[in-house]
Order: sequence, then structure tokens, then C-alpha cells
Amino acid sequence: MKKIDIITRPEKLVGIKEVLAFHNCQGMTVFSVMGCGRQKGYLPEMNFTGDDINLLPKIMAFVVVEDDMVEDILADLTTTIHTGKNGDGKIFVTDVITAVRIRTNERNSDAIG
Repeated sequence: MKKIDIITRPEKLVGIKEVLAFHNCQGMTVFSVMGCGRQKGYLPEMNFTGDDINLLPKIMAFVVVEDDMVEDILADLTTTIHTGKNGDGKIFVTDVITAVRIRTNERNSDAIG
């Protein structure tokens, strides 16, 4: 199993949900986060005060999927999220050793399906 972490612009959440639904991902978790990368926390259209902005609003969504689903999901996510501008975000993929559905004590694939 793999965990896919997606950090991107808040307005991309609907597209992320559509991609994950298309791939029959049963659940995801979403956080409101703040961050900066190459754009150094600065968007000219958001700087109304003339002050430096250090962090920009982002969302972080994560989902756990079977290994064989990762590449297709990544391809669809990058197509959906891409604007070509700084701030599009990052996607990280990590191994999941064990997953447990607390209610039923199902493990691994049974817990994420």
C-alpha cells in the first residue's frame, strides 16, 4: 500500500476529489495548511498591503491506495492540478506498512477498501 500526500491550491480540491472518485478511492483526509516553496510565500495578486507574505493558504489531502493504482492516480492528479504557475504544489508517495480499520479490526487492503 502507498500513501499519497497532495499539497496544492485550495481551489484544486474539487478536481482531486473527482480524480480519486474516478479511481474508486474510498476515503481521503484533507487539511487546511499554510506554506511556501519557490514562490517564497508571495503572490502579487494577494499582496494588498505591500507587506511581505511568508505563507500562502494550501490544502493537504492524503489517501492510501494499493500499489498498482499509484501511477494512474499520479498521472490524473498532475494533469488535473497543473496550472504551470508557481504554487501548483507537490505530491509525495510513501510506503504504508500497516492499516487498521478500528471499528472492525480489518487490516491492510481490507481496511482501506
